Amino acid sequence: MAPILSLYGRMVAAGEWRDYGISCLREVAVFSIFRRTAEMPLYRIEKRPKLRMKQGMYAVIGPNGQVLRRGHDLSAVLRVLERKFIKAVEN
Repeated sequence: MAPILSLYGRMVAAGEWRDYGISCLREVAVFSIFRRTAEMPLYRIEKRPKLRMKQGMYAVIGPNGQVLRRGHDLSAVLRVLERKFIKAVEN
């Protein structure tokens, strides 16, 4: 959870993200990231322990439901959002 909150804090400081939600369901835990509170999530970071022996239990899901990155290491999976952060700051 610490890598997620660290990334979230940096993005809030940059003005890119404003709110988050956490859902703990039976087979998945979801950290949803919002630009504004009343919108659909920009990104969802999911943990599905059932997939740990297959594709990896962590995934970053985009706004249209596409899987942006999946893997076994949370920090490595979150790098896809780090790249978007670097581009947002450069512009």
